[in-house]
Amino acid sequence: MRATDPIGIFLVDDHRTILWGLERLIETATPAMVVVGKATSRAELFALVGPSETDVIVLDLDLDGDNALDCLHELCDHTTARVLVFTSTSDPVVHQQAVMQGARGVVNKQETADVLLRAIERVHAGEIWLDRSSLGRVVHALSRGQKSDPEIAKIASLTPKERHIIAVLLREKGARNKVLAEKLHISEHTLRNNLTAIYSKLEVNGRLELYLYASTHRLPVAQ
Repeated sequence: MRATDPIGIFLVDDHRTILWGLERLIETATPAMVVVGKATSRAELFALVGPSETDVIVLDLDLDGDNALDCLHELCDHTTARVLVFTSTSDPVVHQQAVMQGARGVVNKQETADVLLRAIERVHAGEIWLDRSSLGRVVHALSRGQKSDPEIAKIASLTPKERHIIAVLLREKGARNKVLAEKLHISEHTLRNNLTAIYSKLEVNGRLELYLYASTHRLPVAQ
């Protein structure tokens, strides 16, 4: 995706009136954003969401009684798009569960339109969008039961090259592997191998957990 391309947004809500309103809202952000699809159910979502044209999925958790939390892992495996939960619940535990299941952020439906648009932009850029209390719960959940010494040992096991890769990855939030590899002057294959080693050493699953781990344990973001 080029920097000038609009953010492709797929809207998911079981209320057609809300879908209509969201689509009108996205239209106000043209040409920066464009609606590439809509769904009112889990089945429609999996059938219609595009494999490449969709950048951000704005997802309601309650799809006519079907809890979308139950399919978040599957959805994240089904598409490369980032998921932004748009929900009426204020329960921080639900927000935590959504992110732990793969969502990149949560916006309450009581927030203003500007907040939703800003959240879409930030999630698309690779950041996590959560209120402070929910972010704290997620970080705590990832680090719960872990003592400081084992974490120090994990971090110490990182090579200088691996630390540099982490620094670039955290600095270039949301960048594709191809872009990261170019900045690091290595091949994508080498980058993937290094990331696999990093994830294994730190016992994290993917970039989201690495980002949260780095925030919790204050890994350096520059070398």
